[in-house]
Amino acid sequence: MSSSPALSARGSRLALLVVGLCWLAVLFDGLDMFIYGSVLPHLLETKTFGLTADTAGDLGSYATFGMLVGALTAGTVADRIGRKKLMVGCVVLFSLASGVCALADGVAVFGLGRTLAGVGLGGLLPTAISMVSDYAPRGRAALVIGLLMTAHHAGGILSAYVAKWLIDPVGWRAAFWVCVVPLLFAPVLAKFLPESLSFLVAKGRTEEADALAARYDVELPAAKSGRRTAADRWDALAGLFRGGEWTQTLLYWLASFGGLLLVYGVATWLPTLMRAEGYALANALTFVVVFNLGGIAGMLVAGRAADRFGAPRISAVWFALTAAGVSLLSVHMSTSVTMIVVFLTGVFLNSAQTMIYATVSIRSDPDRRATAVGWTSGMGRFGAVFGPWLGGQLLAAGHGDWGFTAFALAGVSSMVFIGIAALRGARQAPRTTDQELVGAH
Repeated sequence: MSSSPALSARGSRLALLVVGLCWLAVLFDGLDMFIYGSVLPHLLETKTFGLTADTAGDLGSYATFGMLVGALTAGTVADRIGRKKLMVGCVVLFSLASGVCALADGVAVFGLGRTLAGVGLGGLLPTAISMVSDYAPRGRAALVIGLLMTAHHAGGILSAYVAKWLIDPVGWRAAFWVCVVPLLFAPVLAKFLPESLSFLVAKGRTEEADALAARYDVELPAAKSGRRTAADRWDALAGLFRGGEWTQTLLYWLASFGGLLLVYGVATWLPTLMRAEGYALANALTFVVVFNLGGIAGMLVAGRAADRFGAPRISAVWFALTAAGVSLLSVHMSTSVTMIVVFLTGVFLNSAQTMIYATVSIRSDPDRRATAVGWTSGMGRFGAVFGPWLGGQLLAAGHGDWGFTAFALAGVSSMVFIGIAALRGARQAPRTTDQELVGAH
């Protein structure tokens, strides 16, 4: 394929367009995901819908359950209708679902809105990662995927400011109306985002794929030599349990469960737990901003650290540092010191889970690597459902001070499980690429 300066310039512009549009979509994904946690302290203090801590935990789990459904079905749906259409559909779904939350007159309708939003949120991120992988400039896939991953945390930062600016003067419903605004972005996405080259090739639309790749100097993905059948997929899954592999597989799954319990438990309850520790609501929401700034920084340094010291080792150390940081948050410190602890906790927490996926990818046989990472992520999603529920149960039982301790223990458990798995994995599979490491999160 030609690589003249003119073509390269066009390819760079296309990559910038695709990454920019996907970044905005994931930004809105993060806004919608974090907005519930940002408005939750107000909902509890005003007893909106008669909301109690345990009911609030259930509501938090509805969105993560929806994300589980969305993540598990995204690949199948994308194979049928295309990644572009799926992305547009996900944006429309979670935007309209936020409108349902804004109009809700009770817990049941609000919970339905959060569940539907979760389905859209769960389906969008893996699809966006696939899209930017197709159009990333040669040799820059890891860079652009890492950049895309920062958008989710930027959305978390935006959610805190939306809550701070709107709740007192306008009310909590206004925050969810802001989350409907991405609906206006859907037509832009539909008009300007090109279809995935991988999808076009897989569907045999080779002329369309060739024309698009040649026009923008984008490398065309190779066609698959054969289509994997259901039997092939089940055989790959069964291979994770053959011989002594079952122990290793379960260790990875348990580590992922604890990791995502910690991620989504803290994401949902951080402002409320900080409020319970005596911090003002404004400071509690500022902690969300600082936490997500740490997440952005962590995503940018995790891959480099793993390249130097090994993903299994970094995963275990990161979870240990996360557990220490989360434990410290249960101690009332000066605001400035707390900000530092929250930032560092965000650095380690939000990239520790990625290191689990990296470890699984590194230590899996190439022919079942995708299955191993996919199921490790899927099992972890059950932890994502359990984490928000657990926080609500502890607060409802009057043990809010145990919230941070419980989440810290989840971090310790993941440290132990991934550490044991790393020690048991004497055989080293070929190293994964940076793209696999980042894109699996």
